[in-house]
Amino acid sequence: QVQLVESGGGLVQAGGSLRLSCAASGRTFTTYIMGWFRQAPGKEREFVAAVSWSGRSTYYTDSVKGRFTISRDNAKNTVYLQMNSLKPEDTAVYYCSAKTGGNIATITGYGDWGQGTQVTVSS
Repeated sequence: QVQLVESGGGLVQAGGSLRLSCAASGRTFTTYIMGWFRQAPGKEREFVAAVSWSGRSTYYTDSVKGRFTISRDNAKNTVYLQMNSLKPEDTAVYYCSAKTGGNIATITGYGDWGQGTQVTVSS
């Protein structure tokens, strides 16, 4: 089990940027595939991005490709989501999660979740 704490959300105008952080507890951070998800009001949770344990492989859902970048710093047990060119439709609570194996492009296996951080993009 891993404990996750997200931060970095806020209110930003369309076209702006935010960087989300997710700090993970535990000594086995480097064994986890890390993912970012988001959930807008009235909608299901959406898989946004994922990064392999090494950081060399990444996955993005189509709607954020070219705008968002996921990265990790294993020395700090932290995963980041740099969000540029934000749009009002990016407004959601953003969550990070972890899984110990499998394909980084699938949602199967994610079990531990943080409390989420709110991102609001005004038009």
